[in-house]
Amino acid sequence: MTEKSISFVANRKHYKIPVEDILYVFMKKQDAFVHLSDGTVLKTRMTFAEFREELGEEFIRIHRGCLVAAKAIHSVSDRITLSNGDCLEYSSQHRYEILEKFREKQRVIIRALADNDNPTENEEYHRHYKCFDDMPIAFADIEMIFAEESQAVDWIFRYGNEALAVLENCPLERLIGSKFSSIFPNMDKKWLRSYEHSTIYGETLELIEYSPEIDKYLRIICFPTFKGHCGCMLFDISETRISGDKLAGEQAVLMYLKKILG
Repeated sequence: MTEKSISFVANRKHYKIPVEDILYVFMKKQDAFVHLSDGTVLKTRMTFAEFREELGEEFIRIHRGCLVAAKAIHSVSDRITLSNGDCLEYSSQHRYEILEKFREKQRVIIRALADNDNPTENEEYHRHYKCFDDMPIAFADIEMIFAEESQAVDWIFRYGNEALAVLENCPLERLIGSKFSSIFPNMDKKWLRSYEHSTIYGETLELIEYSPEIDKYLRIICFPTFKGHCGCMLFDISETRISGDKLAGEQAVLMYLKKILG
C-alpha cells in the first residue's frame, strides 16, 4: 500500500511529508504551521481548504483554522490533548463532531483488533515472554478491555515477571488473569488513555507519572504487542541511579523533565 503524502514549500525548500507524520495544522493569517510527530514545525503558504482536501477524513477540524489527526488525539475535555502532550483549544460548536469522529475512528480500529490469532491461555503468553522472567526490569503484557463507546475501561494482566510483582507489591498469582481495577480499586484513568492510544494506534509512548495505586513515581514505556494488547516496561524513579558525571546527569534529567512537562 502506497504511503499517502503531501507536498509543499517551506523555508524555500520543497517538502514531501507522509500524512502519517502530521499531528496537526494550525493557520495564522495566510500562513499554515504544520506540526510533525518528531517536533518539527514547518511554515508554508498553503490554504486551509487545500490542507482539508489533501489530508482527508483522517483529520478533524477543531476550529476555524486548525486540523488535527484523529490518531493524534489522546483525550478531549475542556481542551484537546494530543499524544505528544500538546494541548489545543477547540470551538465548542465542533465538540460533538470532534467526539463523534474521534470515537468512530477508534470503533473501526477496535473492531479490527477483535480479528486476531492471539494466545487464548495465560500459559501461552508465559511461554512467549519466558525470556523476560528473570529480567530485573518490571514488564507486563496487558489486554485492553473496551466499552461500546470505543474507549478502554480496564485491562487484564496476561503476563508479568517477578520484577513487576515486586513493583506492584502483589504476587504474580493474583496479577495474571486479573483486571487492574479488581486489584487496585483506586485506579487512575490516566494510565488507560495512554495504554489505549498505544494499543489502538500502534505508537510507543513514555509516561512519567505518580501512581497513587502503589504510591510511587513511575517512568513507563508502553508499546503495542499482540492485537488489542500493549507491553509496559515500568521503572521506579526513586530507584534509578545516574551513571557517570552526576552533575551532567542531573542536568540532563532536568532538561528531559522540562521538555516532557512543558
